[in-house]
Amino acid sequence: MIRQCVVCGQHNRVPARHLASAGKCGACKAELRPLAEPLEVDTAAFDDIVAHSKVPILVDFWAEWCGPCRMAAPEVKRTAAEMAGRAVVLKVDTERHPELAARYRVSGIPNFAVFARGQKVFQQAGLVDHRQMASWLEQAA
Repeated sequence: MIRQCVVCGQHNRVPARHLASAGKCGACKAELRPLAEPLEVDTAAFDDIVAHSKVPILVDFWAEWCGPCRMAAPEVKRTAAEMAGRAVVLKVDTERHPELAARYRVSGIPNFAVFARGQKVFQQAGLVDHRQMASWLEQAA
């Protein structure tokens, strides 16, 4: 994954297993904080992160046209910020990546799945708040 340094703008390659870890910018040595926002992913990035993450992962399967998905978005974002360093939050657009939606039998959105140690441990469709999302991640840890 490529993360941009907020100090100097340098693009830094961060392995999937370190997205929840702090690091240093390769150029200016400023701290690269753990990922604290939802990360939109394609199939390859999804597979890499799920396979190699050291922390639980919340996946938000969504689509732009979906009203409840838009209502869930601030809750997903808040979960990513509150769980930074302890979890990773991914977003999968089911319109752009229908193969992932099919793989996990996503028939209604928003749909949330939690992964730990490379395996799906929980999945639920429907609108929930950030507290419920955080609870799922804490249980998976």
